[in-house]
Amino acid sequence: MGSVLAAASPTPAPAPAGGQGVPGLVSVPPGFTMPPVSSVTPGSESDQQKADADSPLQNPGTYEECHRKCKEIFPMQMEGVRLVVNKGLSNHFQVSHTITLSTLGDSGYRFGSTYVGSKQTGPAESFPVIVGDLDNTGSLNAQVIHQLTNAVRSKIAMQTQQHKFVNWQCDFEYRGQDFTSAVTLGNPDVLVGSGIMVAHYLQSITPALVLGGELVYHRRPGEEGTVTSLLGRYTGDNFVATLTLGGAGAHATYYHKANDQLQVGVEFEASTRMQDTTTSFGYQLDVPKANLLFKGKYKGLQFSPPVTLIVKERNKKHVFYVCLPFLTL
Repeated sequence: MGSVLAAASPTPAPAPAGGQGVPGLVSVPPGFTMPPVSSVTPGSESDQQKADADSPLQNPGTYEECHRKCKEIFPMQMEGVRLVVNKGLSNHFQVSHTITLSTLGDSGYRFGSTYVGSKQTGPAESFPVIVGDLDNTGSLNAQVIHQLTNAVRSKIAMQTQQHKFVNWQCDFEYRGQDFTSAVTLGNPDVLVGSGIMVAHYLQSITPALVLGGELVYHRRPGEEGTVTSLLGRYTGDNFVATLTLGGAGAHATYYHKANDQLQVGVEFEASTRMQDTTTSFGYQLDVPKANLLFKGKYKGLQFSPPVTLIVKERNKKHVFYVCLPFLTL
């Protein structure tokens, strides 16, 4: 399978906090503006210069961000028509309306809101951040993200399906000068004795090389187990190569920036549980003079890409998006 995306060239979107997340845990609801994730905020300029002199290595970021550079090239898979209207009510509050029409998937309406607090911890980020997403059936996705100290960040996320709680999780992240450690607790239930715990650690070895690992522990009645994986990321002048190896399989991505207009990426995934492998190729072509952005993805050896057109209309207070699949090759 494959897809091609044509869109009006957007403004750089902040990366969602928390990244992709662990399967079974709550992920960032789509369509929301989140603050960019940065390294530890310095106390003063002199303190930062002293720290840089003592440790030339930079903070490696979070574990979820390691494969993101390549994944951002791939277009979002969808079937049908989607209309998104974003409106900023103030410098701290914005709302969104999303209407989806599809013959294959569910059609419906979603209302979202994002609140960003006034505690500024960097040039482009403030806390706390509260994100909510409610659909026409009453299902809710919500997150609260807060910077507790210069080095500690926490997140609480919950997800309901109509009137029932489905998932909830709590994250704690600590960022040092050249390392990042994080712990996530998902769906803990003391009475039943079930839950998921995920621990991450990343360490900058050289300015270009980052090594780390992940430990996933899950428990429920009659079942208990752990899954470990190791990660390595190498960053060059115009490329990023990332490899994850573990008991669940392998995941490798390669991102390459050919020039200011063209970016390409390759993703390889192998699953020991499913006993299969998948290779995907993606590209992103920016045409600034025409204010257009094209994205495409080709998966495996199949070449049957539905072509998608996104029309975006912007003014001072509103942003409109319309997604239409109009051609299948």
